[in-house]
Amino acid sequence: MLLTQTLACETVYSVLAGQNLTEALGTTWRQNPGLTPQQRGAIQDISYGTLRHLGLLEALLNALASKPLKEQELKVLLLTTLYQLQFTRAGAHAVVDHAVNVAAKIGQGKGKGLVNAVLRSFLRQQDELVAAAQKNERAKFNHPKWWMSEMKNAYPKQWQQILQANNQHPPMTLRINRRHCDATQYLALLTEQGIAARALGEFSIQLAKAQSVDELPHFFDGWVSVQDWGAQAAAYLLDVQDGQRVLDACAAPGGKTGHILELADVELSALDADSTRLKRVEDNLARLNFSATILAADASTPASWWDGKPFDRILADVPCSASGVARRHPDIKWLRRPDDFAEFARQQEKMLDALWPLVAPGGKLLYATCSVFPAENQQSAAAFAQRHPDAQRETLDSRQIPADHFDGQLLPNSDHDGFFYALFSKRI
Repeated sequence: MLLTQTLACETVYSVLAGQNLTEALGTTWRQNPGLTPQQRGAIQDISYGTLRHLGLLEALLNALASKPLKEQELKVLLLTTLYQLQFTRAGAHAVVDHAVNVAAKIGQGKGKGLVNAVLRSFLRQQDELVAAAQKNERAKFNHPKWWMSEMKNAYPKQWQQILQANNQHPPMTLRINRRHCDATQYLALLTEQGIAARALGEFSIQLAKAQSVDELPHFFDGWVSVQDWGAQAAAYLLDVQDGQRVLDACAAPGGKTGHILELADVELSALDADSTRLKRVEDNLARLNFSATILAADASTPASWWDGKPFDRILADVPCSASGVARRHPDIKWLRRPDDFAEFARQQEKMLDALWPLVAPGGKLLYATCSVFPAENQQSAAAFAQRHPDAQRETLDSRQIPADHFDGQLLPNSDHDGFFYALFSKRI
């Protein structure tokens, strides 16, 4: 447990210093290749859990410490340990003892007594401290104040639902490859394996609990893919037809790319600026037994990659805050800043304006984000329509998107993450 606690602290420390959680964990795995699966799982749980509940944990620490901690490493150690004591089944006394041992290695070990005192005080007053802390909205909802304010203004009736959904463990959802079977048939295969699940749609299934893909029937034969139900709406809304020429801009890691090819036999180009992440697109397509033209390039500079032939359909999955998938990436809540949105808006405008001339007359472009902030959703889509008089915004087919959306906005809930979609057709 000592190594687990130490590495979890280092990971969370890196995130609070500005690194995203995926990169921080990747560094931890590379530097410690001998970790067992159990150790990796524990480190990941502590890291994700601490960031998921950071507002509450910081409120508890503020109540327990007589003065603000200047030593950031000790602060992070206490936050991760408070997470273990409050949210896991690990033995309390063992957790405290290991935390004290970790503290002995920080600086000159002067924080040992402080760590021991704070944690034992928490154990004595746990229920009272938690109840008092949750009277503060930042601690209760585990989001920065500015984020909560934006949600209250944008969604006065749903803001609490959004914030609470962001703090839940995300569901594991499967997209069924219709070229092999449907949800009913695949549910029967899961039942034979003793895996509990339920159908969300004709070709979508949500598992009762997360499973290794190794345990999923015919996964490596391409029968199913792991993809959130809300994300599955993109390929349907794009309305692809056999023989069309299609561009998936910002394609990595390839979930939507594969889905498009499951729906129709099209000439597909999968483009992404990150050549490393394009390898995942290739791997996904190989597993599904599909092929596409893979392009490592910037979607906003078509002159460097476009062959001059217009596309019948373009999926523009534009850069955004990723606020709609915060439960899968809890670091997002604490790394984003209000002034980030101006830069996202600039990137979105540049990409959309570059891609729109590539759409054939009568063709369609689907604007997509995994965000819940209107500034990069409704407002950005409306601004695009104003800049391009030949862009006609289409009504979304309600059969192709989870029923709880409004104006293209899906809010995170127990069935899906948060997404926004706006479909534009080019006037002939």
